[in-house]
Amino acid sequence: MNWLKTFLLMGIITAIFVWLGYEIRGETGMITAFAIALLMNFGSYWYSDKIVLNMYHAQQVDESQAPRLYSIVRGLTQRANLPMPKVYVIPTDQPNAFATGRNPKHAAVAATEGILRILNEDELEGVLAHELAHVQHRDILIGTIAATMAGAIMMLRYMVLFFGGSRDDRRGGHPIAMLVALLVAPIAALLIQMAISRSREYGADAGGAVISGKPWALANALRKLEAAKEVVPMDANPATAHMFIVNPFSAENMVNLFSTHPRTADRIARLENMHYRS
Repeated sequence: MNWLKTFLLMGIITAIFVWLGYEIRGETGMITAFAIALLMNFGSYWYSDKIVLNMYHAQQVDESQAPRLYSIVRGLTQRANLPMPKVYVIPTDQPNAFATGRNPKHAAVAATEGILRILNEDELEGVLAHELAHVQHRDILIGTIAATMAGAIMMLRYMVLFFGGSRDDRRGGHPIAMLVALLVAPIAALLIQMAISRSREYGADAGGAVISGKPWALANALRKLEAAKEVVPMDANPATAHMFIVNPFSAENMVNLFSTHPRTADRIARLENMHYRS
């Protein structure tokens, strides 16, 4: 169901872009906006691992430097039939983790010092399995495609703001399409992009529970992480919030529709339901 929802949302955001681009600037404007957004996001996708790891001063570790973390990642990758990713530790107290990399052969898994301190073995295994599920599902690629389409819609908006015009200028323009371009479409694109992100989190929870075989452990970990993030702040970039297993920002400032993550309570409920059914 999560994959079906993802493809449906991707179809909707693509349809918004195609219709809007044609209505406002015709085929030329539509292609131009898409090409600009594609170039911008391609660089981000190709170098995403280096960019985000450098942003958080992540340090690559080997088995001798972080035997517990490295051993868990190695065991899970073997269980999931994935290549061994690079392993990093982030020097921050907030307990969190993320995975990055453009494909399984170029993946990296990063865990904060805080998460290594507060989670027991089973809970840490559940979190790392969740991150490896993102790698397995190629969620970085899916997120990049969604960002490309949303970015292309924003480009169309800027084209209208700075250049004006419509394919229908000879008849006095198309005010409804112009209004949609300036107001409705960019907000709709952002909402769909966030919904895709939330859907992939559910997918990674389910996939991680299968890899680790311990949905209850991931549920317990999420409960701890949600409580800890309200106490221990993190100097995080909002543009990378979707990558972490829990949103690093306070829940008080988040509106569900604009959140990159589902409500943690809902994620826990789904995982506990998986555990009881098993």
